[in-house]
Amino acid sequence: MKKIKVGLVGYGFSGATFHAPFISVLEEFELTKVVSSKKEDVQRDLGDVEVVCSLDEVLKDELIDLVVITTPSGMHYEMAKQSLEAGKHVILEKPMVVETWEAEELIKIAEEKNRVLSVYHNRRWDNDFLTVKKLINEGVLGEINTYQVHFDRYRPEVRNRWRENLGPGSGMLYDLGSHLIDQALSLFGRPQFISADVFAQRENAETDDYFHIILGYDKLRVILHSGSIIPSNGPRFQVHGNKGSFIKYGLDGQEAALKEGKKPTEQTWGTDEPKFYGKLYTVDGEKEVEETIETIPGSYTTYYKKIAESILNGSNAPVTGIEGLSVIKIIEAALKSSEEKKVIYL
Repeated sequence: MKKIKVGLVGYGFSGATFHAPFISVLEEFELTKVVSSKKEDVQRDLGDVEVVCSLDEVLKDELIDLVVITTPSGMHYEMAKQSLEAGKHVILEKPMVVETWEAEELIKIAEEKNRVLSVYHNRRWDNDFLTVKKLINEGVLGEINTYQVHFDRYRPEVRNRWRENLGPGSGMLYDLGSHLIDQALSLFGRPQFISADVFAQRENAETDDYFHIILGYDKLRVILHSGSIIPSNGPRFQVHGNKGSFIKYGLDGQEAALKEGKKPTEQTWGTDEPKFYGKLYTVDGEKEVEETIETIPGSYTTYYKKIAESILNGSNAPVTGIEGLSVIKIIEAALKSSEEKKVIYL
């Protein structure tokens, strides 16, 4: 089988934690070059892979098929444009870019060059979301009227890192918000309107660390929420339909496992702790019935498996550039709604 040769751009938290572990264990890929100033870290983790100083050194390598860009969001557009124009397939860490026009131009170039352009919205393969999606698709909950998701953290102190410093693509909405928005759009499609409250709650914060977004559909309201000063979390998912409700606590453990250096080849990868299994509540006559729902195992590996299929076989990317663009449009509308304190109709 032909291996897809990969150039990984950036070896910070995202590159080291969310991309290199999958590229390095999947037989479809061969990690050929890593752009990083952290040569010792790269070679400690990945062995004798070649470490280079610039994207140009990756693009000049005719053997490299796929460029994975994990740099700060403000650098995504220019790097992706260069890579596509050099004839490479591209994966962009989320968010895709900062502004819609950047996404639109990248999509156009990818089409012209007949290259795969995909965005790493890996949390479509979180165990909790996969479970919610299955319940919705099977009609267990009936017609959904309320879908509420929290992605809260307890980080009361502002840290000196690019996501918390003022700059393009920084802040909680572009970071965690892009995940929640992508999940919602993949389930329900484009909303009719958006109402959002986005601001900085923490002392000395330079960029937003709180958001509360409402996506409006006919009879459905999608509520997406994140805060940074949450010492104790409530439910992660609350999904209500006319036949039942599903309540789920806990967060998918793949990120924590990757941070600990565990490999996605482990047999129990992506499984949930039984104490976090969600509860399904349905009504039988006048009686409420409670059922524990075992969580479907999460699998970020699936994203990369599907990328391999799209490159080798021409199938659709697991997350397309157009889907990445849709997220940026919602983010921009949310920022406008918050700034102007009004509902934005799409």
